[in-house]
Amino acid sequence: MNAVSEWTRRCASVCLRCSKTGGAWTMKELSDGIFADKGKLYTENLVPGIKVYGEALAKKDGKELREWDPTRSKMAAAIMKKIKTIPLKEGSIIFYLGAASGTTISHFSDIVKRSGLIYGIEFAERVFRNLIEIAGQRKNIAPLFADARLPEKYFWVEDCDIVYADIAQPDQTEIALRNAHIFLKKGGFLFVTMKARSIDVTKDPKQIYKEEAAKISGKNYKIIEVVDLEPFEDSHAMIVAEKGQ
Repeated sequence: MNAVSEWTRRCASVCLRCSKTGGAWTMKELSDGIFADKGKLYTENLVPGIKVYGEALAKKDGKELREWDPTRSKMAAAIMKKIKTIPLKEGSIIFYLGAASGTTISHFSDIVKRSGLIYGIEFAERVFRNLIEIAGQRKNIAPLFADARLPEKYFWVEDCDIVYADIAQPDQTEIALRNAHIFLKKGGFLFVTMKARSIDVTKDPKQIYKEEAAKISGKNYKIIEVVDLEPFEDSHAMIVAEKGQ
């Protein structure tokens, strides 16, 4: 079964969490600022009328919603796979490693709203230009052109509620931990999107997830959950951990 077909099946599962009244599906808020309707995920558009990556827009109860595509965003994929830990909310301060061209970070921007802020680290010049454009439209994203291996270069960043790392590197866990050690508040949450093939192409991905989670738990973090992102992302998982007090 391909990813699109599997997505359709899982969308039907998400629909079961929506209420049905008079034969029509009604919008369900799955978590702060994250909605589901007819098996699709949405966030309320912070800048109505403006798309980020060609996503569909929808109107509901006077609000404009942006469809959040789980085949384009690992966090959306994790939600479709029923991740239990979603600490994103209005006013959150997020440190995002590997913001790329802005797909997922734009949905985070919708969720944290004007009272929140997202620091977006990116080191690829081409996609960073796109990130700057999105940040200019949204006003709650601070794009930083920097190497995530060198957090001392942006030491002035404030303590954050969430560190979200999406960097496909062999040492991605170490990079995430180095940044979380400096910028994540005690009791804050670390999300690491784990690309198994970037670490070792010869190992079973599930074994890699287990080994990388062990690295995190050995550094004053409690592993909350590990979510396999198949079929939306091949050989990927989301590791969620809470920083110790």
